[in-house]
Amino acid sequence: MALPGLAPRALRPLREATPACRPSYRTISARACPQPRRVILGQTTVIGAAGRKTDPIRPVPTQGLLQQRRQQSSTATPAPTFYTEEEPGRTALYDLHLKHGGKMVEFGGYSMPVQYGDLSITNSHNWTREKCSLFDVGHMVQYHCDGPGAESLLETVTPAGLKDLAPGQSTLSALLHPVTGGIVDDCMITRLEEGPKHLFYVVTNAGNRKKDYDFFNAAIEKWSDTMNPYVQLRHLEAEGQPFGLVALQGPLSAEILGAALSSACKVDVSKWYFGNTKHITLALPSGESLPIVASRGGYTGEDGFELSIHPSQTIEATEQLLKVGSEDNLRMAGLGARDSLRLEAGMCLYGHDIDDSTTPPEAALNFIIPKHRRTADDIGFHGAETIIPQLTPVSKGGKGVSRRRVGLIVEGAPAREGAGVVSQEGKAIGTVTSGCPSPTLKKNIAMAYVEDGMHKSGTEVQVVVRGKNRKATVTKMPFVPNKFYRGAM
Repeated sequence: MALPGLAPRALRPLREATPACRPSYRTISARACPQPRRVILGQTTVIGAAGRKTDPIRPVPTQGLLQQRRQQSSTATPAPTFYTEEEPGRTALYDLHLKHGGKMVEFGGYSMPVQYGDLSITNSHNWTREKCSLFDVGHMVQYHCDGPGAESLLETVTPAGLKDLAPGQSTLSALLHPVTGGIVDDCMITRLEEGPKHLFYVVTNAGNRKKDYDFFNAAIEKWSDTMNPYVQLRHLEAEGQPFGLVALQGPLSAEILGAALSSACKVDVSKWYFGNTKHITLALPSGESLPIVASRGGYTGEDGFELSIHPSQTIEATEQLLKVGSEDNLRMAGLGARDSLRLEAGMCLYGHDIDDSTTPPEAALNFIIPKHRRTADDIGFHGAETIIPQLTPVSKGGKGVSRRRVGLIVEGAPAREGAGVVSQEGKAIGTVTSGCPSPTLKKNIAMAYVEDGMHKSGTEVQVVVRGKNRKATVTKMPFVPNKFYRGAM
């Protein structure tokens, strides 16, 4: 999950759904609270005093105030459902995958389609580049984070600059470990509403759901032990079922989604830019859909949209999109095509290209740290003491990094994860983290971490594939230019 280079344009506030058609969400441990209440999203939610911490010297809270603060904040329990490789979960579209000939494999604790019977992985990849594919990404974890302290909490556990994020704008970010700055997980954060509620939509990876849950739980508990404004974290689900998430990806995605919108939805797709989110409704056989939170972006490098759909309508909405698109323009696609597409787009896969030991500068993700968050006045995020010095190379007086994520073009056989990278002199200098033949370029591409100094584009190295050294060249990423929609140029 990644959207490199996000620089979303200004967007007017999201169209409000009427209370009657707003979906309901289960609060993740919203405890009893003496504060006034009001109804949002079909449920009762605590509303408290707004405000951000501005005084660097916080008063020491009394035991009674701490207890009240813990009551106001969520501790992220009960957790979302956790699945295992032995007993994987199923998304709402599981039966639809089988109907379309999906070959199911375990991924991220879920049984997911790797490909479908009508297209090979390579053909599905090319179809996405030329037309449009529909991906089921309902295995990913969707949260709402709100409350007067939501913005500050998220700016503590990530390096994101959320104060600059207008309603309806999204940003790629990362949950970071304290001190080390290692990446707990990459995530997408969207501001849905401004203060005092500060409602954010956060999407994290399926394979990290237990780790991310523990991380959020620990962060909120620590947050609640101070006089910080309270926060609530909620897993998006209704009647015990998680919200669906599907992605339309490819050059025809805007045309197909536009044709699927209900007559009551006045969203102009031509003025909907990359990195922006809107509430939409679709025209379904049963009538107008419940509001759908839809973001323009995706994980393929193509233009596209990701739609968060109420669980009661995930199947119907997906089938309607397929019907509107028709088999001539829209096909379902699986994990195989998704992986080769994201690799061509230079996007990281957690657990392979980034992990707990990787910092954003090492992973060439400096862009997720806005300039104002690199200054002494606004660097209060996890791992800043490690990350900020790494942003400046040694040659310019900083600490720099000892390794960097790079792209490689490999001659001969394709390099796979774990393959060693060596210099022309035979010295071990790194390791491949992802690799495959590129259907678009007709070349073998890979990502790797190499020693600092060997990362410059054009540097010739060798990759050890099946015991033989293969010539490789360090290459700028993305390998295939991204086609994100930013309006008429």
